[in-house]
Amino acid sequence: MSFFLLMLIITLSANFYVFYRLWHIVPAGSIVRPLLVVFGIVMVCTFFTGMLGRGFLPVPVTSLAYKTGTSWFFICLYFLMLFLLIDLLRLTHLVQLDKFIFGNWVTFGAVTGIIAIVMIGGYFNYRHKERVELAVTVNKNTDWKKPLKIVALSDLHLGFTIGKKELEQWIELVNKENPDIVLLAGDVIDNNLEPLIEQDMTASFRKINSKYGVYTALGNHEYIAGVSESLVFFRQAGITVLKDSAVLVNDEFYLVGREDKRIQNRKTLEELTGSLDHSKPIILLDHQPFHLEEAEKNKIDLQISGHTHRGQVLPISWITDHIYEQSHGYLKKGNSHIYVSSGMGIWGGKFRIGTQSEYVVIYLSSE
Repeated sequence: MSFFLLMLIITLSANFYVFYRLWHIVPAGSIVRPLLVVFGIVMVCTFFTGMLGRGFLPVPVTSLAYKTGTSWFFICLYFLMLFLLIDLLRLTHLVQLDKFIFGNWVTFGAVTGIIAIVMIGGYFNYRHKERVELAVTVNKNTDWKKPLKIVALSDLHLGFTIGKKELEQWIELVNKENPDIVLLAGDVIDNNLEPLIEQDMTASFRKINSKYGVYTALGNHEYIAGVSESLVFFRQAGITVLKDSAVLVNDEFYLVGREDKRIQNRKTLEELTGSLDHSKPIILLDHQPFHLEEAEKNKIDLQISGHTHRGQVLPISWITDHIYEQSHGYLKKGNSHIYVSSGMGIWGGKFRIGTQSEYVVIYLSSE
């Protein structure tokens, strides 16, 4: 409750500041001023309706509110940064800006135009899915005549924002790769299963063509959506869930899936891998990329994680870069190869600014 109250105060304060600044830019007496007030109230209400209306309102209503409200969240963030920069410049008294930021239509057009260009660019950047190719050689003896081809995705966040049509476009990209195995590194579901069930996304997942099938580990959002219901969904979708467990695939390599970090009593990597045959390659799915030294310590050959989105937009990506040892991309620790994906999908508004939506094609070979 205290976290929700904090978010409420921050959200309302940021919106008040943004609309306060927009109000003063618009010339006095203009009908745009009261329209700004109405628009601000609607945006704040849709944000909280989208976040809190799950399970209470019809799916189309919640979806519209969620898309609109979370999109405004990012748009408001960029208005906030721009106005803070302007006010900081005013405090220096180096530039006289008052005549431009009070009652000036040109400034209003310039400010809204700049934000519009940034957000439109962010939307198209999100729509472009980056294909990342990675060749990994592990120091193991195998009978592989050619590398194991893995397609790895994380953070699909299917739900009120990302629907079946978009999912099936992604599945087409996966199937074009003709993968040996498909690995999902958590947060397949966003925050509610209703839209996935209503759109029958289980049927979409069953269209994935993979020699050894589709596997996933749980992310924090599977718990937000309801872990029991999420497990049923995965089973119906033909996806094997590795929930603090390991499986030997085709007697060739191990897949290990950890519980999400939010589960305090989850098994340690040592418990999960101690009894495995370490002469075979070991691949780990661990949604949140914390304590990467554990992969090296427990002789994991390849770890695939997600969760970070690399912040999704600047400057949040600078924050995630400081929080995580590796917030995005490839890292090698000893003989362990680690890849942290920025995610195929997103949370909320469909914007990628300074980051990328991606799927990873990994060629795993052995010496």
